[in-house]
Parts: sequence; structure tokens; C-alpha cells
Amino acid sequence: MTSVASPRARLRAVTRAFDAPSDLLDARGPDGFAWLHDGAGLVTSGVAARVAVDDVDAALGAIDVDDPLDWPGTGALAVGALAFDPASPGSLVIPSTVVGRTADGRGWVTEVGPPAHLRVPAPAATRPTRWRIDRDADEQRWRTMVHQALTAIDAHELEKVVLARTVVVEADAPFPVSALLARLRDAQPGCFVHHAEGLLGASPELLVRRVGQRVESRPLAGTARARVGAVTALQDSVKDSREHRLVVDGVLEALTPVCDELHAASEPDAVTFSSIVHLETPVHGHLADPAASALDLMRRLHP
Repeated sequence: MTSVASPRARLRAVTRAFDAPSDLLDARGPDGFAWLHDGAGLVTSGVAARVAVDDVDAALGAIDVDDPLDWPGTGALAVGALAFDPASPGSLVIPSTVVGRTADGRGWVTEVGPPAHLRVPAPAATRPTRWRIDRDADEQRWRTMVHQALTAIDAHELEKVVLARTVVVEADAPFPVSALLARLRDAQPGCFVHHAEGLLGASPELLVRRVGQRVESRPLAGTARARVGAVTALQDSVKDSREHRLVVDGVLEALTPVCDELHAASEPDAVTFSSIVHLETPVHGHLADPAASALDLMRRLHP
């Protein structure tokens, strides 16, 4: 592992146009990061440096960048997942190789540190044939959780609660990450498919995007199964509309201090994905000088 704290370990990032593979997942390292959305995205392999979250902006700024393309996602970048515990310092990875593709099909590769060759895809892993599923909440326990949440809301202790349960799947062989990502990508069109250090999923929600001085967020809240009449029922639901507005207000509150312009529609739209419908309110703004970094914006909104 390379430390960017030492002058002798100064890193260089070189980005060039590259004929990316038809399936970006073929270029992902065994423990690499993945971010895929509607044909565009990037995957990584190798670790040039692991950096504490508080030091990421400085570490990236210290890298010598050779990037004639200057496309979103090219050059030096850090990837990973932030901890849900605010007290956990956390870290992000500056990958040694990034392979990406833009929405219009242009490919690139970025290499950081000593020259490196792209990873040769490993042979297909053995896939599970048997598995067992365990849940930590039966129907009665779930009803109890709902009752406790409603009691807390009635007492004005909380405004919104998102209940969750754990489902554990144990198989007779490891689940191939690339196969899971490919299945999510195919089954959840329009979603952001991602993998970082064991955290894997597909989300329709865009937490934050920064391009130059422009900032965008796409909060989603208020959900219904995709079926006939679901859009109208969701838009007419007082409960879902209020739940959605709480999220939008939270995004506006977090971004207002760093923007000189910030706009959100007064009423949400309903957007349909493979099996569900969400209420959505796009938020767009212009960052005030000096512009907050993408990491700073993310930390204002997460979790």
C-alpha cells in the first residue's frame, strides 16, 4: 500500500482514451469498486493509496495529474463507502487503475502510481447451487417495531422512521461479485449499481453530483409497488407526500449554506422503475465560491 503522506510516495495519475470492454465488469479487480448507470460508469482495480476521509481532498490535490480528456470521472479520484456511524473516521481508496465509459460510449483508463497493466479477467468462479435464508424479524416482531415507531411519532419524538430487517443468505460457495452486479444491472435499469468493499446494491437515488459549479441531488421518498393506478395513488397519498417533503427539505437545508442558487420543484414527480414507483424531486443549484468539493457535499448529505 502506498501512503501519500510521504514526499517519496508522490503519485501520478495518467488518463487516456481507451476502448473499454463491452462489459465494464470484466475490468473490475477482485476487490474493486463499481459504479454503473444506464451504460455509463467506472470500475477499479488495485490500491494506490488508502486515505482517511478528512485527508482525501488534500491527497487528491497532491497527485500529479496528466488528463487531457478532462471528462467527469477521469483523472485522480477516490472511491469507497462512508460509515453510517458519524464517529467512525473511515477511509477511501485511490485506485491504481480505473476503467470507465461515458453515457455516449467514450471509454477511458486512468492509472495511478507506477505503470501497471490492466487486469486480465479471472476465470469464472464457481457459483452457489444451494443456499439457506434466515430473517431476523418474524411478522409479530415486525408489527411490534411498527407500533413502537408510530408511538414515537405520536409523541413527537420522531418525524420519520425507516424500518429495516436483516436477511442472511448462506450458500455452498461464495457469491461472485461481478455476477451479482451484472444481475442487478440487468434487473434494475435506471438505477445506480455499485460495489465498494463488500457493500453492494442498486439504488435509484442520486445523493449528490457536482460538475464544475453545478450541484444536483435527486431525493426519492414515498414508494409503491408498480401496478395499475400506482402513480396516481402515490401522488394523492398524504402520508407519502409528507414523507417525501421531509427528505427534500433535508437536502435543501444541507446544501443551502454552500450554494448561491438552489432550486427544487414545489411538487414531486412519480418515477417508475422495474417493480416500484417513487416520488422524486430533482434539486439543482450553483455552488458559491469557493466551491465545496464533491466529498464535502456528500458528507453534508450522508446518511
